Amino acid sequence: MRSIDSRGSGVTARTIQLGLGGIWLLDGILQLQPKMFGPAFANQVIRSKAQGQPGVVAWPIDEMARLVSVHPAASNWIFAAVQILIGIGLLRRDTVRPALVVSFVWAAGVWCFGEGFGMLLTGAASPLTGAPGAVLLYAVIGLIAWPGSKTTPGHAPIRSGAAQGPLGDLGGRVVWAVAWLGMAALWLLPANDGPNGFSGMLTSAAGSSPRWLAHFQTWVAVVLHGDGLMIAILLAALSAVIGIGPLVVHRPAVFLVAGVAVSIDYWIMGQSFGGIVTGIATDPNAGPLFILLALALFPNDALEPHAGASMPRTTQVTIAETRERSVVAA
Repeated sequence: MRSIDSRGSGVTARTIQLGLGGIWLLDGILQLQPKMFGPAFANQVIRSKAQGQPGVVAWPIDEMARLVSVHPAASNWIFAAVQILIGIGLLRRDTVRPALVVSFVWAAGVWCFGEGFGMLLTGAASPLTGAPGAVLLYAVIGLIAWPGSKTTPGHAPIRSGAAQGPLGDLGGRVVWAVAWLGMAALWLLPANDGPNGFSGMLTSAAGSSPRWLAHFQTWVAVVLHGDGLMIAILLAALSAVIGIGPLVVHRPAVFLVAGVAVSIDYWIMGQSFGGIVTGIATDPNAGPLFILLALALFPNDALEPHAGASMPRTTQVTIAETRERSVVAA
């Protein structure tokens, strides 16, 4: 028996670990931006997540912002160091497990205090802007890619990168379905399905975009002004299909590709590439994480030719003759 991850072909758990490590490392680097060492980190990143929250949620977020504002530079160094160490730990094969354990704890704290539980409790969370929260996906993907949980005999093919993890391929598809069905439900919230809900989000996103993208977002917002309900219903239905598809078909590639395409659209139009140009972005937002999740579930055989169908006739005959000789020799 040997680990699935020891194979070099296709997407493996190790592929996902490396991708996740790269994103954690990027987060740590973003934490080193000059603005993050001043009051902006506490006020614009943390305290802003208390707006619209229930009191029981808003109070601890405000308290965390207050604590960070006392020593903003020192606090920011800690945030940056932890995330960089997680990233490096995931990039090194022998430190993956402890890095993932630390990432689970850190992600839980950041989701609570840095993302305000993905703003789910405000009634205004939207998939377009990154709900249910990027850092929640860090933990989920980390669990899917937990190393060395399963093995496969000989040269048995790796079904997907998620196949080795504790959730397995089916468990990964369930996670995918829950995430996309949750987003379908979010689209039907009053804040998202109003006449100008969609266009309003685009206009707001333009404020943290590069100039060329801001012009395009504003133009699209004007074109779609008043059509928010129809757009929300269409996106809710599309999200539901993308989520359920991998659970009911044997080959889910088409649904995963559709999910990637929609996630890229959200990442550009609603998340403005994670607001990288603002100088206070702490992560690339949810878009790249949904792409990584899709990659973890993508069936490796979808990229391979069907056995026999694409082989030249002479090759098929040679294989058949070899098998016949083996039977005779036996």
